[in-house]
Amino acid sequence: MPATRGFWRRISLLSLGGFFEFYDLFLAAYVAPGLVKSGILTTTTQGLFGTSGVASFVAAFFLGLFVGTALFGFVADRLGRRVIFTASLLWYAAASFVMAFQQDAFSLNLWRFICGVGIGVELVTIDTYIAELSPPAWRGRAFAFSNIIQFSAIPVVAFLGWLLVPRTLFGLDGWRFVVMAGSVGALLAWFVRTRLPESPRWLANHGRTAEADEIVARWEVEARLEGAVLDAPREHAVEQGRGRFMEIFGPTYRGRTLMLIAFNLFQAAGYYGFASWVPTLLIASGIEVTKSLGYTFIIAIAAPIGPALGLLFTDKIERKWVIAGAALAIALSGLVFTQARDMAPIIVCGLMLTLANNILSFAYHGYQPELYPTRIRAQAVGFVYSFSRLSTMFSAFIIAFILREAGAPGVFVFIAGCMGIVALVIGLFGPRTRDLPLEAISR
Repeated sequence: MPATRGFWRRISLLSLGGFFEFYDLFLAAYVAPGLVKSGILTTTTQGLFGTSGVASFVAAFFLGLFVGTALFGFVADRLGRRVIFTASLLWYAAASFVMAFQQDAFSLNLWRFICGVGIGVELVTIDTYIAELSPPAWRGRAFAFSNIIQFSAIPVVAFLGWLLVPRTLFGLDGWRFVVMAGSVGALLAWFVRTRLPESPRWLANHGRTAEADEIVARWEVEARLEGAVLDAPREHAVEQGRGRFMEIFGPTYRGRTLMLIAFNLFQAAGYYGFASWVPTLLIASGIEVTKSLGYTFIIAIAAPIGPALGLLFTDKIERKWVIAGAALAIALSGLVFTQARDMAPIIVCGLMLTLANNILSFAYHGYQPELYPTRIRAQAVGFVYSFSRLSTMFSAFIIAFILREAGAPGVFVFIAGCMGIVALVIGLFGPRTRDLPLEAISR
């Protein structure tokens, strides 16, 4: 199938849902100063695993993401991409709204955890869905385009944080309105996404070939009406039946699984070490709260630019090298950031880190679902991806400890080390996927 306007419309609808997941995914960095100001949380804690600090708020969310991806990733393989896509969004919206009205650290962290479970399932389903709807030659660009929309959430939440967090409105702390904004927006996106079809690959895998044929035939008509010339259909062996979880540790997929586990452990520590902590790190460097949030908003504007640049090269370069190159760029930018003191170098280093982070993000979100077959794609991606959540949960406490003992420069050295390991793992052990059908890659 060619990449028609209809194809990009479907990717846009998927990505619109992902917008609000990314909004909440990066929420902690921008509301943390408000939570500290209101007395609910503290910047650091006396003990390594203290539950009253910002680290516990970050960790609770990523524990929820871990549970959502590791324990419930399989449901999209069993029940379908579309139904889980919608249900998990409603889960997130409800939990996020309740969280906005909590008054103590325990209740706040509990609802942050519940919110994370819904988003964990959602993000795995989005990646699986996009991979299965995309033609091989356009798969990289589909993920880049999706991330442009999704990462647009970061400047939005950063702007709202800058505008609302230092203020009190209608007797409520400003951070509560930042949380509620994402919840309300997610409900609006749910109505838009009812127009999405089920994945034809998933339908065929479950023996529902007539429904799969009907969807693809409708897309063919749509493509011809747009003036596209369709190639002759190619035969693909239709896999049917349920996959087994232990397949991912079988001879075919064991190496890929272990490689992705190592990758996710280190990329998450490095990626979210910057994304979730940047305002707090700037405050720790002596910059006042209002200026920190203002700088962070300027840095966040660059978030969608990384995947936008990726549209120019992502399907021309092997995916593994895009990931490795972005990881090395993050490591270098992080080390330079340790020397920044004035506004201009802080913003430049922050922009470079953000661009490299988000190129890494769209590349690996596209790479992981390429490596497994349809029958186990969601649960396999959910399982390996869950290690990034586990990593972020513990690295939140590690970063809080490093911040207390070595300051912001120590945190950036930690980020650089993690990203160096990421580049090494992917560069040495990552398989090639460029321009290959999913069925060929999974064999």
